[in-house]
Amino acid sequence: MTTESPKPRAGARFVDAFLQSPFAGLAPWVVMSLLSGPGRFEESVATALGLSILFLFLGHRRGGTLKPLEVFDILYFGCLATIGLFASDSVITWLEKWSGEMSSLALVVFAFGSLLLRNPFTLPYAKETTPEEYWSSPLFLAVNQLITLVWALSFTVSAVAGLYGDAALDQPDNFWTGWIIPIGALLFALSFTEWYPDVASARAPREPGQPEEVAPPLVKLFDFLAPFAVGVGVAMLVTDNDPDWLAAALIVVGVVAGAAFRRTGARRPAGSAG
Repeated sequence: MTTESPKPRAGARFVDAFLQSPFAGLAPWVVMSLLSGPGRFEESVATALGLSILFLFLGHRRGGTLKPLEVFDILYFGCLATIGLFASDSVITWLEKWSGEMSSLALVVFAFGSLLLRNPFTLPYAKETTPEEYWSSPLFLAVNQLITLVWALSFTVSAVAGLYGDAALDQPDNFWTGWIIPIGALLFALSFTEWYPDVASARAPREPGQPEEVAPPLVKLFDFLAPFAVGVGVAMLVTDNDPDWLAAALIVVGVVAGAAFRRTGARRPAGSAG
C-alpha cells in the first residue's frame, strides 16, 4: 500500500509563491511608502524593518536561499531606524518629507548596480522556480536582465514622480505623484515579470523535433490596467480627489475594458498567439 504525500494547502502555496517572487523583497518598501508622511517616519520605518526580518525568516524556514535584496532591505531600513532613534526633530521632519524619494533612489541604485555586476537581483527568485539545468543558459540570464531593467525603470519612475510632488508641488502626500504613479509603475513591473519569461521561451530558437510554444498575447501584459483604473476611480471618490467626473469615467472605462479583456481571452482559439 502506497501513500501520497499531502498536497500543500492553498494558504501555504500562496506564501511560497509570494516568497519566491521579487515582490517579497519589495513589499517592505511599498508598505513604507504607503505609511510614510508627516508624523509617521518612525512607524513606517519600523514596520518596513519588521516585515523585512519576517520575510527573511519565512524564506529561510521554507528552504529559500538568502537573496541580496533581502539583505539590502534589512541594512537600509536598519540604518533609517537607527537614525530615527537619535536624530533631532528637524532631521526627522526632513526625513518625513524626503524618505520616500530616498527609498526609491536607493532601489534605483541597487537595481542598476545588480545589472552592472551582471547579477540581476531577480535571478535568485527565478532560480527557486526554475529547474537547475536552465540556470546557466544565456536565455535565463537575458530574461532576468530585462526583467531587472524593467524593475529599475519602475523605481526610476517612482523616484521622479515623488521628487516632482515634493520639490515642485510641495505636496508629499499628493494623490497622483505619491500614490497612483508609483503603484502603477510597480504593477507594470509585476505584470512584466509574469508575462515576459513565457514570451522569451516561446521566441527562443528550438532544436529539431522540439515542440513549439505559444507566447502569451501582448494584451496579457496589460491585464492589470482595468482593475487598476477602477481602483483609482474608487480611491478618488473615497479620498475626495476631484474631479468626480474623472473618477466616474475611470470606473466605467475599467469595468468595460475588463469585460472586453475577458471576452478576448475567452474567444482566443487554443494554440493561437497574438
